[in-house]
Amino acid sequence: MTSPNVLHITSRDNPVLQRLRKLAADANAYRKLGSIWLEGDHLARAALARAYPLSLAVVTESAYAEAPLRDLADAAPRVLVVPEALFKTISGLESPARIGFEVPYQAGQDLTPGLDSVVLDRLQDAGNVGTILRNAGALGFKQILALKGTAALWSPKVLRAGMGAHFGLRLVEGLLPEDLDRLGVPLVATSSHAQQQLHQLRLPEPCAWVMGHEGQGVQPALMQRCALTVGIPQPGGEESLNVGSAAAICLYESARQRLTSA
Repeated sequence: MTSPNVLHITSRDNPVLQRLRKLAADANAYRKLGSIWLEGDHLARAALARAYPLSLAVVTESAYAEAPLRDLADAAPRVLVVPEALFKTISGLESPARIGFEVPYQAGQDLTPGLDSVVLDRLQDAGNVGTILRNAGALGFKQILALKGTAALWSPKVLRAGMGAHFGLRLVEGLLPEDLDRLGVPLVATSSHAQQQLHQLRLPEPCAWVMGHEGQGVQPALMQRCALTVGIPQPGGEESLNVGSAAAICLYESARQRLTSA
């Protein structure tokens, strides 16, 4: 490994730190600045495990004195060592992680036809979005297709909720319902009005599960494109499920059927 360029920074006004503050504070800043802020060693290790490049490490003086965190920081070509108080000005967490990384934002990805996918239709809650990404990665759905109006996929809150799943997924943002016509796999949505229940059906493979807005559900222009709508049995009588929970149930059922038919 090439030795990194290590700099000790003490100025709050350092231009690199100013950029990182924007990335940490603004959910959409990565689109404007072309890079992403990863706070904490878990996300960085997830990125490295998938060969995702690290551009810059920012680490506190105390963390850089610890061999495991120093080795992790040194995986980046540039390292900024800062006092604890200065790192806190970048951190988006109540308890700062003492280490973070800037990584390039790989913009301009287009959807890949034929893949098992999850479609996010204007989901607003970053926790829901990150949870669905994590579920998708665990259950073999490799592509996430986010329609316009969905929470920013690479925002710090979605990254934290995704727990590293981002780096194993193909993520496409800013789509319109008609863009999904190029996907070439059946779209499947849940509906409380569906006659067919999830556990009673043989699900298409591959397919794309459509997860709708937390309050409004799937928009009509997208629902019209769905080849299948299914209900999730709720014997307890609740009106609806959280979209993250619904996604986990649906993706698991697809994965279960694939495993039992293999």
